[in-house]
Amino acid sequence: MSLPRLASSLAQSWERFREYHRTVAELNALDDRALADLDIGRHEIRRVAREALN
Repeated sequence: MSLPRLASSLAQSWERFREYHRTVAELNALDDRALADLDIGRHEIRRVAREALN
């Protein structure tokens, strides 16, 4: 893999990592009622954040 492609791949991975953690933090900040309105259980937050990346 060339250096520019490696750098691009690392940058994309880093952005996905940041977006995942930002989504988890935002969902964790919601109260249980707001999560229920979104039909998300607190135990599902990480799965929902992962799926949001796809």
